[in-house]
Amino acid sequence: MLKIVNTEWKLFLREPSTVVFAVLFPTVLLLVLGAIPALRTPDPNFGGLRFIDGYVSTLVVIALAFLGLNRLPGTVATYREKGVLRRFSTTPVHPARLLVAQVVVNVIAGAISIALLMAVCGLVFDIDLPHHPLGFLVTCLLGMVSLSALGLLVAAWAPTARSAGGWAAVVFMLVMFFGGAYLPRFLLPESLNRIGEYLPPGVDALQEAWLGSAPDPLQLAILALVALVAGTVAAKSFRWE
Repeated sequence: MLKIVNTEWKLFLREPSTVVFAVLFPTVLLLVLGAIPALRTPDPNFGGLRFIDGYVSTLVVIALAFLGLNRLPGTVATYREKGVLRRFSTTPVHPARLLVAQVVVNVIAGAISIALLMAVCGLVFDIDLPHHPLGFLVTCLLGMVSLSALGLLVAAWAPTARSAGGWAAVVFMLVMFFGGAYLPRFLLPESLNRIGEYLPPGVDALQEAWLGSAPDPLQLAILALVALVAGTVAAKSFRWE
């Protein structure tokens, strides 16, 4: 299992565009936004906080969504299309381990991306680190696993790698929209904000943990439920060839 994870991690690093968007892009976007003086000024819309203070949770959403919904479905569907999974099934190593390795690589890459983001937050913009570290860690982990489960579900149902990318793009755009990546959440109607609070990867729970309070247990439970249901359905319906 460790060898498979190590191999998949090396393959991940050999895709420069994936590394840039998944690991570096959230931090680069923070640096760009932070260069705008108006976004570094306390704003009543954010309870006296700066825009960049309230937008950090959305940057975490971007990192997790890209890994779980852009990278993973296409990679798994391509492996199936090229016969990699079928050849694995002829060895003592079950192909399911390759799928688990994809999720592990996502978790590692997500952790690096968030750690880099937090370092820039503290060193460059004097943004406090998460005030509820345990809640933030649990939410990030559940968010990554739930999005990865949805990504595996797309890969399981999509007939080809090309269609997997198209289906995943739709889910990715919805996650980004409700996560405040396209429009700041304070500009969205309250009804849409309420929906976004309970969708993976839990942008509201991430923000609550960052700003100081424990995440809503119901939000965390829904993330765990999505991961369980989507992962189970994907496992039962997955085609190895």
